[in-house]
Amino acid sequence: MRPRLDPSVFNLPVEKMRDGYYSDTYFNRSREILERDRAHPIVRMQVFQRADAVLCGVDEALAILKLCSGQRVAGGAWKDGWPELRVLALPDGTHVTPYEPVLVIEGDYGLFAHLETCYLGVLSRRTRIATNARDIVSAANGKTVLFFPARFDHHLVQTGDGYAAYISGALGVSTDANAEWWGARGIGTVPHALIAAYGGDTVLATQKVAEYTDSDAPVIALVDFENDCVATSLAVARALGERLWGVRLDTSRTLVDKSLWNQMGTFVPTGVNPQLVWNVRHALDSEGFGAVRIVVSGGFTPHRIAAFERAAVPVDAYAVGSAFFDNAGHFDFTADIAALRQGETWHPCHKVGRPERPNPRLEPVDYDR
Repeated sequence: MRPRLDPSVFNLPVEKMRDGYYSDTYFNRSREILERDRAHPIVRMQVFQRADAVLCGVDEALAILKLCSGQRVAGGAWKDGWPELRVLALPDGTHVTPYEPVLVIEGDYGLFAHLETCYLGVLSRRTRIATNARDIVSAANGKTVLFFPARFDHHLVQTGDGYAAYISGALGVSTDANAEWWGARGIGTVPHALIAAYGGDTVLATQKVAEYTDSDAPVIALVDFENDCVATSLAVARALGERLWGVRLDTSRTLVDKSLWNQMGTFVPTGVNPQLVWNVRHALDSEGFGAVRIVVSGGFTPHRIAAFERAAVPVDAYAVGSAFFDNAGHFDFTADIAALRQGETWHPCHKVGRPERPNPRLEPVDYDR
């Protein structure tokens, strides 16, 4: 089993979370009411969602509970609540079913009432990314999947999203932030902007990347700048030789690559299509560049990847962007009190339709206890 990430990894805004800054107001008010009434209900809270999913965000949710549960005492000091809680959880990366509890919290409700918004939020987002990544990785049939959606969302979500994709098997990410939690680095290709900065010369731009990056960093040339992927792929392969790891096809969905102009009539010729990939593969192989890999990008979804795989298109890696963010709202988590302890005895106490659902897969969370 993968060890849990240490709470310090997440760089949480601890003081603001303790104060309820990121929490729905009604949870903060609940805490305040319990404190003013000097009420200390001992509850069992269970957390679940409603889909078949790849669970992620658990370690982050546990970090929130460990570092931010508790209460303010005289003088504004913080009294740590974590030692008074009993927490059970599933590991990140677990395949879960609808309504299966993934996290159970037992203890004085006033110690963690203010954190519900935060831990449900991280579970929802990370599980959405991890589940979408699972579908993409599965469709790729063992091929490398590159997580390249950083430009489509706020920069502050990059680290956790990259980890969620990694949990489900996406092996490459585009930013260092994406890779921070497991100690890797971002990878990338030669961007269109750099090619333009070198006067539209893809070969020169790729040579500069090879010259000024670490020798063990893979050099991947973007070869659609002139809408002639075959000619450009051959040009960079001839110029860089073994230093070239691969070429990336990223033809716009509104363009037809030059190599296809005399082949049209029996397939949709726009964008990155199977015939374009075959044209590049045949051209590279014919000149002895069989080791040069082909990366494809531009609107790839699980459905589109699966179609390429069924047709045995010679793709080596899929660079995927916004598809990792699809299905927003399908993995919403809910937290419900299921039982209340009176003395030493637990009694059912729950909203109608939300009874306690024991889950033998849950594991105690110990950390340093």
